[in-house]
Amino acid sequence: MRSFWLLLILLVLFLMPAPATAQEKKIYVSRDANGVLIFSDTPAPGAEEVSFTVRPNLMEATEVRFPEKKAAPPEAYQVEIMQPENQGTVRDNTGSVYISGRITPRFQRGFRVRLLLNGLPQGEPQNSATFVLRDIDRGEHNIQLELLDQNGKLIATSPITTFYLHRASLIRPN
Repeated sequence: MRSFWLLLILLVLFLMPAPATAQEKKIYVSRDANGVLIFSDTPAPGAEEVSFTVRPNLMEATEVRFPEKKAAPPEAYQVEIMQPENQGTVRDNTGSVYISGRITPRFQRGFRVRLLLNGLPQGEPQNSATFVLRDIDRGEHNIQLELLDQNGKLIATSPITTFYLHRASLIRPN
């Protein structure tokens, strides 16, 4: 059965006409009694040979320009201190102050947050915007949060928040 199909394929390929490029064919045009055009590859009485101007179907190459990929603009981070409130009073006899910040949009992996108390860094930068300060003296204090990238470059800062720590004292009760 397999040899039958192989023989059939070879026979079809052998009987196929040679490509048109091997021998140029001529085309003739004539009109019938109703005036309809008739095209043929054999000349008929009164038929005219149609001549074609064969031009290769070529197109000039054009320069391909891909749109430039612009680097995404760095996200504008916003840092703010949520707690304690600006100009607020913290009442804690142990001198503990709990600081909570918010950074939008959420910062990337490797970024760190540093807390400044009265302009001085407190501990090492960390990957959270929540801090606890211990044994802070009573009185007025300024805090600020700084967002740092993985190389330690300053990305954004919060506005300075001023708070007042109230610690009861036996010597000075107010």
